[in-house]
Amino acid sequence: MAPDKKPAPKKAGASNGRYHLYEKSGKPKNASCPKCGPGFFLGNHKSRSVCGKCGYTEMKKAEKAA
Repeated sequence: MAPDKKPAPKKAGASNGRYHLYEKSGKPKNASCPKCGPGFFLGNHKSRSVCGKCGYTEMKKAEKAA
């Protein structure tokens, strides 16, 4: 870094980015992968939940129109 340049100021409220995955109580919002274990979450999609590490997929039940 050049001596005449100052580092950019940090943005107010910037965080690590992991905290949106947890509720206020510390419990994770998404389900954990049954194959990979705790710490590997299933990504929620419209019709399925998928593990990003191993590819495990759970299909969601389709709701029938009344």
